[in-house]
Amino acid sequence: MSPSATVESHGADETVLALRKVLTNESEPLARRFRALFSLKHLACLDPATEQTLPAIQAIAAAFASSSALLKHELAYCLGQTRNRDSVSYLQQVVKDVEEDAMCRHEAAEALGALGYAESLEILKRLRDDENEVEIVRETCDIAVDRIEWENSEQRKAEKLKPSDFTSIDPAPPMPLKASEPSIPDLEQTLLDTKLPLFQRYRAMFGLRDLASPPDLPTAVDAVKSLAKGLKDPSALFRHEVAFVFGQLCHPASVPYLTECLGDLKEVGMVRHEAAEALGSLGDEEGVEDTLKSFLNDPEQVVRDSVIVALDMAEFEKTGEMEYALIPDRATAAVSA
Repeated sequence: MSPSATVESHGADETVLALRKVLTNESEPLARRFRALFSLKHLACLDPATEQTLPAIQAIAAAFASSSALLKHELAYCLGQTRNRDSVSYLQQVVKDVEEDAMCRHEAAEALGALGYAESLEILKRLRDDENEVEIVRETCDIAVDRIEWENSEQRKAEKLKPSDFTSIDPAPPMPLKASEPSIPDLEQTLLDTKLPLFQRYRAMFGLRDLASPPDLPTAVDAVKSLAKGLKDPSALFRHEVAFVFGQLCHPASVPYLTECLGDLKEVGMVRHEAAEALGSLGDEEGVEDTLKSFLNDPEQVVRDSVIVALDMAEFEKTGEMEYALIPDRATAAVSA
């Protein structure tokens, strides 16, 4: 039995229990399970914590018993956003499990980096330095170690960071502000320099992201074009992060780059799936839904699953709803029906 299958749920209220039942039910449609997950994520990320916080974290962790690699990698991402130490042990279990899908283990490592607790350094360094380890896991652990060390450093206290439109805890902070505004050419040069540490290149990536938001910012289109060059990087991990950033930005200028990435059957599933989900966040752009539908029968399971979720996200974008989530009272009604 998976350790996550025994995750406690004592003290959880009806809302959390109802959402947990949807999330952990393998017969539920994947898109509905994702909506339940994002509802639980909201509760798990509340600051200050409430009586629902720990049960929500436990509910998310319980779904690591799922057979869906796509869902499990999203669970890890959500736990990494909680800023809550209670998430650490579940993520450490996943990252250590060599039987687990590499994409899930990568996301668990990244989540440990996002949480920023020094207690995760030992395991992350061990995996980073293990030459027999999968490359995307090693690379992610490398970035996560640098992020935790930065998080707990004097350097961080001295840095002035540009306020971001995004509330996510990212694998790396943007480049610090200097006397002058960062230039797109300079950030692009750092982004594409494969001799530099990945953490430094990620900082340039998130710096460019922040220069592309909001979409009508004068620097936005040029920043998107610079980011798109990262989709040709030799590192699959790096390429997938660029696609993720495009999903955050929802900038129409990224659509052709994401479409090309999704359509490249030689590209690894981890990158194509992220391109599909990014297109889902751009679902109200002309032609995007038709593009996604053409990949519903893709040879790769993770891509097919991502397209299903992306189409649900695209439908959400058109409805104008405030939050992509499963309304708790609907979840309760579904369980009691």
